[in-house]
Amino acid sequence: MSESTTPGTGPGDTPEERPADAARRALRAAREASEESAPGLTRDEPSPESRRESPEPRPGDAARAALRRTPRTSPPETADAQPPPPGRPADAAREALRAARRDRADAADTHQAVPRKPPATATPAPQPPPPTPQPPLPTPHTMAAPTRDSDLRRTFPAFPPLPSRASEDEAPLAETWWGHAWVAALEEGALDAKRLARGRGYARQGRVDAITVTPGLVLAYVRGSRPRPYRVQVRVRTLGDARWEGFLDAAAERPGHIAALLDKEMPQALAEGDVPLLPGPGDLDPRCGCPDRGHPCKHAAALCYQTARLLDADPFVLLLLRGRGEREVLDALSRRSAARAARAAQEREPEPLPGIRATEALTERQLSPLPTPLPIPPHPEQPPVYPAAPGGPDPFALDQLATDASARAHALLTTGRDPVAELTLWQDAVRLAAARPGAGLTVTTRALYSSLATASGRTPAELARAVAAWRQGGLDGLTALEEPWDPPAGRFDRARPLLLAADLPAFRPWRNRLTHPDGQVQLRLGRDGLWYAYESEPGHDDWWPRGTPDADPVGALTGLGTLTAGPGA
Repeated sequence: MSESTTPGTGPGDTPEERPADAARRALRAAREASEESAPGLTRDEPSPESRRESPEPRPGDAARAALRRTPRTSPPETADAQPPPPGRPADAAREALRAARRDRADAADTHQAVPRKPPATATPAPQPPPPTPQPPLPTPHTMAAPTRDSDLRRTFPAFPPLPSRASEDEAPLAETWWGHAWVAALEEGALDAKRLARGRGYARQGRVDAITVTPGLVLAYVRGSRPRPYRVQVRVRTLGDARWEGFLDAAAERPGHIAALLDKEMPQALAEGDVPLLPGPGDLDPRCGCPDRGHPCKHAAALCYQTARLLDADPFVLLLLRGRGEREVLDALSRRSAARAARAAQEREPEPLPGIRATEALTERQLSPLPTPLPIPPHPEQPPVYPAAPGGPDPFALDQLATDASARAHALLTTGRDPVAELTLWQDAVRLAAARPGAGLTVTTRALYSSLATASGRTPAELARAVAAWRQGGLDGLTALEEPWDPPAGRFDRARPLLLAADLPAFRPWRNRLTHPDGQVQLRLGRDGLWYAYESEPGHDDWWPRGTPDADPVGALTGLGTLTAGPGA
């Protein structure tokens, strides 16, 4: 071919090669390689002589370079996927020609001129870049797919490696009795104890990946001595519908079975009943993708040992292996329990109503006489002595409270009434303080007065004055201290003449009170009709109860000292 230039370029310029020209050149080289091949060889395989040529560029190299530049579509990530067969040079050339046609159509749509490049005879063909190494196909290594889980498909994460121990070969992997039964079925049906020991070691080292459990099948990848893990499965025979009905009926007969299943426990009477759930020797069917033909191989043994640990954590895995999921089993047991309860309620006789018959209630009955009451003691007994304890209550206060309770109980037995029951908090506090023996405010008395005054919302001085009034006349004396009132005409009006007749000055009246003119003596008429005498410092309104109450005002003043006679006496 003669050299040509593309319009729009000068003779000294080197125009770029168009995709269509590269495709034509690759197709031409492929045809020449096909014609030079020896008879008996296909177009897809070059002749042996062409393989032994010098390393100069050969006509088919451009097609092979186009083939290497063609992107490959990654196969699906499955264990059985194989890489696609290598393509032929002619196929790569055709693919390049199709790409050139698409590029030329795009250029025509945009009205852009594509510069032409001189033919391959004028310019040597560029060397293809070295082939890029393709990454190996991904190897599946896990069965974990939580999004695909359902009631009949459960995926469990891989167990972590167990800590190594000196006697790890003898230490069992299972903990529950049903887990031990699963291991016993594996070991009694095995043909080689050494493979079991290596499988137990694989399980302890955590070489078993995520485990998928479906009805009748346990599936997982197990890592052996090679980089690629092996796909291992263990098959178990599932139960038929008739045997499942028998198992559910047996479980629903005893509510304890259902409660045990909900607590992740497998009752032995239920698992080993008329419908056995646990496999026996030879019931496990292990299969592995490794070349070892042992029964089982170490990879299948490792999966069986890890399955025993799954059964320890959740016995519903055993029910799933036998064909039913957890939700289906619980729903069936719930329906059976409700039906059994309804039938039992219909068959049960109605309970008799509570009560007695009318004839029995109206029948006259002779009641036995009450026992003779014990005689009332003449006086309250003394309480026991309470020892003092660090941080404990005051033993004297306990003694006083016990004595007061004994006196109240004796009064209740004797008179039939409690004289303290109607007192207010303040009145009861005054009564307790007045009952303390002794005179004067000692250290113990001050502590008692302070506690009682704080409890009743008063001051210790007010409590001391009230105690003096209580000791003078009891509750009536406390009332005379705190309650002024207007007495009716009569006794109060006759008191002043009686005082004047006794050569005493005229007392000043105010409500129920008569006060000496000098302000040192006062008489108060109580609601009980008695006169209560009070004394105070002259010029101070600080009255304290004195003497003994008396019905005669002059008698109430007896013993209070010398009283001066007033004017006109």
